Amino acid sequence: MDTSLELLFWGALVGTGATVVMDLWAWLARRLLGMASLDWALVGRWVGQLARGHWRHGPIATVSPMAGERALGWAVHYAVGAIFGVVLLQLWGLEWARQPTPGPALAFGVLTVAAPFLVMQPALGAGVAASRTPNPAQARFRSLLTHAVFGLGLYLSALLLARWITA
Repeated sequence: MDTSLELLFWGALVGTGATVVMDLWAWLARRLLGMASLDWALVGRWVGQLARGHWRHGPIATVSPMAGERALGWAVHYAVGAIFGVVLLQLWGLEWARQPTPGPALAFGVLTVAAPFLVMQPALGAGVAASRTPNPAQARFRSLLTHAVFGLGLYLSALLLARWITA
């Protein structure tokens, strides 16, 4: 397989696996700790509104629901996770994926918190880094924790897939 295709393939799998780990964390945190997580229907609603030229909103929950918004939100969530996996492998290479170490994955996972802080939260009406939420510090901490878990998921997914990459 061509190296660039390998990078895309394995990166997408690593990112998808990491997204699964992040979602398992969100499920556990909701069940065991009562931590609310993002409603992916709202992300789907925002993406659906992009086609209408609406990039930013007040609270996205006040925008009329759209057909299929939940499925669209989940699809976008996993697509972004896969893209992040590809970017990680572009930065660290297939050699890292063949013998993953936790440092690059955890650091990159934490850096991905820039996406919700600078794109999603403002676009959904929560302000930059959740500045318009009732408790910005708590929202920031939860985002940072979730993205650290995503980084752990990048490492664990790469570790699991390393057996197939080297085969």
